Order: sequence, then C-alpha cells, then structure tokens
Amino acid sequence: MNPHTLRLPSLPQVFLALGIFLALAFSFTAKLNLPIQLALYIGWFVIIALGLKLGHKYKALENAATQGIANGLGAVLILLAVGALVGTWIAGGIVPTIIYYGLKVIHPSIFLAATMVICSLTALATGTSWGAAGTAGIAMMGIGQGLGVPAPITAGAVLSGCYFGDKLSPLSDSVILASSMSDVEIMDHIKGMLPIALISYIITGVIFSFIGLHYAGNVDMAQVEAVTQAMEQQFVITPMSFLPVIVVLLLLAMRMPSFPVISLGSVLGIIWAIMMQGTEPLTAVNAAWAPYHIESGVSFLDSILNRGGMASMLGSVAVIVFGLGFGGLLDKVGVLHTIAGVFEKRVQSAGSLSVSTIATAFLGNVFGSAMYVSLILTPKICARNYDRLGFERKNLSRNAEFGGTLTSGMVPWSDNGIYMASILGVATFSYAPYMLLSFVCIAVTILSAYMGWFVDPCQPKTHRIADEERAPTEVLNNA
Repeated sequence: MNPHTLRLPSLPQVFLALGIFLALAFSFTAKLNLPIQLALYIGWFVIIALGLKLGHKYKALENAATQGIANGLGAVLILLAVGALVGTWIAGGIVPTIIYYGLKVIHPSIFLAATMVICSLTALATGTSWGAAGTAGIAMMGIGQGLGVPAPITAGAVLSGCYFGDKLSPLSDSVILASSMSDVEIMDHIKGMLPIALISYIITGVIFSFIGLHYAGNVDMAQVEAVTQAMEQQFVITPMSFLPVIVVLLLLAMRMPSFPVISLGSVLGIIWAIMMQGTEPLTAVNAAWAPYHIESGVSFLDSILNRGGMASMLGSVAVIVFGLGFGGLLDKVGVLHTIAGVFEKRVQSAGSLSVSTIATAFLGNVFGSAMYVSLILTPKICARNYDRLGFERKNLSRNAEFGGTLTSGMVPWSDNGIYMASILGVATFSYAPYMLLSFVCIAVTILSAYMGWFVDPCQPKTHRIADEERAPTEVLNNA
C-alpha cells in the first residue's frame, strides 16, 4: 500500500470513535455492572475499524497495539510484585503492626494532614507513587478506618501525598520521562515545578486539616480499642515488623530497580510470617499468590486484611494490557494529533498554553489508559506551541507532569486508576473527588499562567519545530 494514501482522522471521526469508547466504558461500569476489561477489548476494534478506514493495514495496527503493551509491561510486573508484597506483609504481621501503632499514636484531628505528609515523604524518598501507596498508603487506610474517617477521603489524602512526592523526586520514572521527552534537565524540571507544587501542597494541607477537625470529635474509642485488641489476638505485634519496611524503602531510595526490591520485600514478609507469626511455611508462601484470610470478628479489620496476593491483581493486569494496547492504537492512527490540532488553533498565551497542555495530558490518560502514554505523547504533541510562542520547555515539562501524573489516578481504566483502586480498596470514582492536591495544583498552575507568574519566556524558536511537525507523517509512513 502506498503510504501517501494514509490519512489522519478528521475531528468528527475522532469524536465518533472516542464517543463510542466512552459510552462503552461508562455504561459497562456504571449501568450494566460489566467489567471495564470488556469495554477496552471492544474499544480495540473500534479504533482498528477507524484505522482501516484511514488506509492502515491490519497487521500494522496489530503491531502498534502489541508494541504499546510491550512498552508498559514493566508496570504489570510491578503490579504483580506489589500483590505478593501486600499478601505476605499482612501474613507476616507487618501491615497490622503499622496500623496498630498508628491507631495508638495519630490523633484524628491531624490524621488526614499527617497521611498526606507521610505518603509524600515516602514517595519523595523512593521515587514511586505505587510503592508509597502499597506500603504507607495501605497502613494509613487501615488507621483511617479505625478512626472513623471515610475510606474515600483517606484515599484522597494518600494519593495527594503519593503523587506530590513522586513528581518532585529525581528518582521518579515520571519525572525522568516528562523531562527527557521535553528536552529539559531533570533538576531544571523539578525546580520549575517546585513553586507551584509547594503552594498547592500548603493549601491542600490546610484543607485536609479542616476536614480532619470534623472527624476529631466523632471517633468511637471503643471501636479503636476493639480493633487493636483484635490485632493483638490475631498477630504478634512487635516493633521488629518495621524492619522489612525500612529495608524496602532504603533500597528503593538507593535507586535499586523496583521489581526485584518489591519481590525481596515479599520474601521478607514470608520469613516474618514463619518466624514472627508462627505461620505454616506453605501457608506463608501461598500468601504471595492468594489473598490472606483471617476472621477477627471485626468487619473493618477483616476487610482491610483479607486481601493481597498476585491473584488479586490479575483483573488489573488485564485492564492494563488492554489499556496499553488501546493507547498504542490511538497513537498509530493519529487520534491525539488531531485533538492537539484543535487546541493549537486556540493557543495564543501562556494561560491557554497551560490549559491545552494539561488537557492533552489528561486525554492521554483517558484514551491512552496509562500515565506513560500521556507523558510520552503530550510533549511530542505540544512542544511546537511552546517554541512558537516563546516559552521555555521546562514550562512544557511542568504542565505535562501536572496534567499527566496528577490525573492518572482519576481514570478508572488507566494503569494508575486500576492500581490505586485495587491497592487501597476504594473505587476510583469514589476517591477521585478527594484527590485535592491534583485539583489545587492544576488550578494554581492555570491561574498563575494567566497572571504571568512562574512563566519563563524566551525567544520564539522555529528550528525545533521540525521534529514535532514530522510526527504525524512518521506515524503514517511507519504503517
């Protein structure tokens, strides 16, 4: 087939294809009680049909989908490893110990603010929002329920902290990806984010402090006492259980690869289950695969601790695989390039530039189903507008990071949305309204851009536009 017969999709075609996908996604999850995996599966064929109409060969489209999956398989491995970690850390009494001491120490009035701070420090030190949510996040969820704080609000505080620390850590994959795709040095990228991020962090902390005051007088201390007594009966509570947590966090902070480090953590969990809890060796090992099971008589405690294992993550793995393939198809067909073209016509100032970049990054999560897809495509799509209008590329990397990283956990079928919902035990649509840092940070970014604050102008450039302008042509010619 002659590559010149290939076309980019028109705007009506994009709206129709994506409208069908969104209708499937919302109807399956909200109305029909069908799994989102089926919606993504059907969505593949919607985009394939569009690609065939535009002149692509089926084999090229299939290769684009499989390449999209291959690019994100690292996330699948980490997801399975975290499942094993959670199961073995529960069996080993590690998670129960953290919850136990947290209930003893943290006062309800400062719980939400403390949750955000603890999770942000964990993510900042380790460079991973997933690792922070799978360790400190799970513990804070248990403490919150013990204190009577609704789980969606606690999850919002957890994710506010996790994503704040993740996007300011030089160890973070998202930081490295956003800066490298924007042609910006990592530390320049972090410095560009820091003023807005700190302002947003302080505002969010104040809001969570006020919310926490509402629950300070509603704590049923009898329930807290019942929970701690139940944990004492079910597990051996000892400060030694903090040792595996310290080991894992230190190794992650040393920039060791996440997959083997988290897997090592699960091995330590098995050892702790056998040596500290007196669990049968086969039962301890099986906790890495199947959800751990206890019957404490306290429903909240059972709901928090009867979980974990790789098997509990298999549904999430399917979503991520289908989502990554869907994102690969969208990139191949050129859907996001068409959408970006609409934004470009309306971009004439720093404010509209920020809005368009954040919107593009969010759409990358919605339709690409993965944060990595968003952070790869957004700089490629939006870079020429920054050069054309005369703004430093670190503005691009900052806006791409805020729009891509901070919204990734809000999309139920994205890799982050699926992971966070699974690991925290709260539906995405339930916790999303309480991801206050994300909303505050995006609002401050847009407001400051329109006001001309924290904006770095430069001379307009034309020589850097050529690469971005070739992107749609390369997409077509590679078909």
